[in-house]
Amino acid sequence: MILLKSKPEIEKMRASGRVVARALRCMSEAIVPGKTTPAELDAVAGRIVAEAGGTPSFLNYRGFPANTCISVNEGVVHGIPNQVPLQEGDIVSLDMGVLLDGWHADGAWTYPVGSISPEAQKLLNVTRESLYQGIAKARVGNRIGDIGSTVQRYVEMNGFSVVRDLVGHGIGRKLHEEPDFVPNFGKPNTLEMIRDGMTICIEPMVNQGTFKVKTLDDKWTLVTADGKLSAHFEHTIAITRDGVDILTRED
Repeated sequence: MILLKSKPEIEKMRASGRVVARALRCMSEAIVPGKTTPAELDAVAGRIVAEAGGTPSFLNYRGFPANTCISVNEGVVHGIPNQVPLQEGDIVSLDMGVLLDGWHADGAWTYPVGSISPEAQKLLNVTRESLYQGIAKARVGNRIGDIGSTVQRYVEMNGFSVVRDLVGHGIGRKLHEEPDFVPNFGKPNTLEMIRDGMTICIEPMVNQGTFKVKTLDDKWTLVTADGKLSAHFEHTIAITRDGVDILTRED
């Protein structure tokens, strides 16, 4: 059952979302090419969440061992933060959730490490824009399929592919709620009707090459099947009759 949220409940989620956005920003500002490790960034996120009085949503979720998922270059999602320094020219996807006062928010952003190639920058630009194109379709009276079809069309028009094995989801008192299938692909006018009070995560995962992925031996990290780059952008949003409200930002 899809749980529709009241305005006060959405405000609770906004408070969680601000912490997510602040932590992502602070992690990105801490990156020093050739020096900073994902594990150090994970510690930054943990500190920000603790200072806000929250709990990292991902820590120990289904056994995940860190505050954040940090995926580098061909890493798609669910990367376990390690001690390998990020290098000039890498791209790094930072993904995290926060539980504050009983409510979750979840967000992700892919950042350049120093100067990156024009091809990598295009991937970041297209993935970020596809997120906002999808958000624009999250209107009362539309359907969930309208979001995914719009994301897919924009991504493929720019020569990239959308990951099929992972999708967005509903969110609220639980990290994953119904609708549990908010894909970044598909056909318009399909899946659930979008209603006033829905809160969902839209999160395009976009690859340079094939949309296929594989899981590493750690049983968590997903990487592109062909070793090419991947980017990931995500916002938690609330949908009301007044429009779309992005909850995972600091302002």
